[in-house]
Amino acid sequence: MDGFGRDVLRVGLIVLAMVAVVAILIGSGWYVWYVLRQSQGAPAPVAEITVSGVEEALLEIYLSRRQDEIQTPASDDPTPVTFTVRTGETAADISARLQREGLIRDAELFRLVIRARGVDTRLEVGDYELRANMTMDEIITALQHGRPSSVAVTVPEGWRAEEIAALLGEKGLMDGAEFMRLVEEGNFDYDFLQDRPADHRSLEGYLFPDTYQIPVNFTTAQMVDLMLRAFGQRFTPEMRQRAVEAGLTVHQVVILASIVEREAMVASERPTIAGVFLNRLADGMRLDADPTVQYALGYQEGEGVWWKRPLFPEEDMEVESPYNTYRNVGLPPGPICSPGLASLQAVVEPAETDYYYFMAVGDGSHVFARTYEEHLE
Repeated sequence: MDGFGRDVLRVGLIVLAMVAVVAILIGSGWYVWYVLRQSQGAPAPVAEITVSGVEEALLEIYLSRRQDEIQTPASDDPTPVTFTVRTGETAADISARLQREGLIRDAELFRLVIRARGVDTRLEVGDYELRANMTMDEIITALQHGRPSSVAVTVPEGWRAEEIAALLGEKGLMDGAEFMRLVEEGNFDYDFLQDRPADHRSLEGYLFPDTYQIPVNFTTAQMVDLMLRAFGQRFTPEMRQRAVEAGLTVHQVVILASIVEREAMVASERPTIAGVFLNRLADGMRLDADPTVQYALGYQEGEGVWWKRPLFPEEDMEVESPYNTYRNVGLPPGPICSPGLASLQAVVEPAETDYYYFMAVGDGSHVFARTYEEHLE
């Protein structure tokens, strides 16, 4: 290397040394300013600025000087501790509670670390299993993958109990077989269940369809009870009184509402469909309701569904079952699904109509007829 090159190299090294000194001075000054503002009760500047460029470099320099503390657990205690991140909590709130609970030693250092990692806004609400012998980095990783304390589950209107059991099992909340055992054999003390006949104690139809926030530690019995309580709250005393005035038991209302739920695709048609079925019952006619045949046929292995579609061949209509309303007069022995509130209301407040027949058309709606001749047309 010639003299000129050595001079350039020497100047470059001097400039780099000066930059390093300035960076250390700025970093130290930033830290002193930060500590002074904290001692005066001022908001932490880290939460007010965007770390980028020189600021990011200075923060990294500062954190590199404290790596031993960052990588040293608060203690060697391996005892699991449940730590809950609540809705609305800031990174500062979470850091302070972690220190108070002995999971970290320095809340402000933890704040700076999560700020530098870019995860201060990605700490998820939920329950976490932490330990005091975890490093800050291990805790930060855990706080990005929470275990929710509850799970929202929506049970749609018109589902049969087996479908609900499968949904709860898929969510990992409970065992589907145990759920069905309680549906068929469980003993729950609600007055609206007293109308069920002695030979039909299933809870089918009374598992109210709704969106539930289910704690992860819920038992199967608690889940069934929750759905029954929802039914009791939504099927009001006023609705029960209307049922009495119409000469219907609660059980009969739920059976008919479950059929209306499966028949009605257009919400406004529910009261009319209920009126048709009530007219047919009053005149001793068969209901001829396709959904009751679907319920009788049960699970369709080939299609992987509980409700067989499209409409059935003649042999389906002849299936031997008390639920087949093409063969049996009157209501089936029990509900065929969980009806929603609108279908329950439609049965206790049906449309006053002289229709006895209806047929589905392509858009999901129905055409209604007074006589069989009109129905054929």
